[in-house]
Amino acid sequence: MRFSVIILLAALFISCYAKQNQGLTITEGVLSVGVEIGYPPMEYFDVDGVTPIGFDIELTKALAEKLGLKVNYIDTAWEGILAGLDAKRYDIAVNITILEERQKKFNFTKPYIDSSMTIAALKDSQIKIDKPQDIIGLRIAYQGDTTAQFFTEKLKNQGLIFTSFSYDKITNCFDDLLLGRVDLIAADNIVTFNYAQKTDGVFEVIWQGSSDEYIGIALKKGNDALTLALNNALEELFKNGTMLEISLNIFNSDLVSSVKY
Repeated sequence: MRFSVIILLAALFISCYAKQNQGLTITEGVLSVGVEIGYPPMEYFDVDGVTPIGFDIELTKALAEKLGLKVNYIDTAWEGILAGLDAKRYDIAVNITILEERQKKFNFTKPYIDSSMTIAALKDSQIKIDKPQDIIGLRIAYQGDTTAQFFTEKLKNQGLIFTSFSYDKITNCFDDLLLGRVDLIAADNIVTFNYAQKTDGVFEVIWQGSSDEYIGIALKKGNDALTLALNNALEELFKNGTMLEISLNIFNSDLVSSVKY
C-alpha cells in the first residue's frame, strides 16, 4: 500500500512539473539545442562519428533533466547559429560568448563558464609572443564569426600588418597549423589548452590574455520564460556540484567555480 502511494505521489509530481514547463519550448517536451558539433572539448562527435559529446552536451542534458524535458541536438554551422534562434530552428544556442552587441539582439542566460583569448603555435616553431602586437608579419588562423575574429580585427585596426585566415571550423585551423599553412591560431583558452593536452605537446599556447570573456546560452529575444527557467536550473547545477563534476570530467580541471553566478 505504501509503495503504491509513493508511486502515485511521484507520478503527480512529474505531471505537475511537466505542466509547469508547458509552452517553454518550440516542440512540447523537448529542449532543442543549436550547436556546432566540431569544437572540442565543448562539443564534438565521439569516435562513432554520430554521438555528440563534450562539456555543452553534458550541460544541456543536465539542464533538460532539471526542466523535465528531453533534449535534441541540431548540428548547425557556426556562422548561422544565432540566426537559427530568430528562425525558431531551436530553442537555445550554446557556447556563445556574451557580448553587449549580442545582448541587444538575443536573450542570454547568466554565464556558465569564463574564458580568455589565446594564441597557439606548433611547439617546435620557435615563435615567441610576449604581446598580441608581436604577430606582425605572421599568418594567423581563427574560426570565423567568433571572438577570435574580433580579436584579430582589432589588431588590424591598430595598423598591424599580418595575414589572417578565417575557417569555418576550429579543427581546420589546427589541421593547417600542423601542415605549416599558418603560423598561429587565435582561439579561446578552453580549446587551445585542450589541443595542447590531447596531442602530446604538438601544439602549445604561447600567449594568453585576461579572463574577461563569459560564455552563456543564447535564446530568441523576448523568450524570457525559458531564460528564467534555464537560469534557475543553472543555479541548481552550480549549487549541487554538477557543474564542477562536468568540468572535472571534461577538462580534468575546475573551470567553473570562478564564474560569479
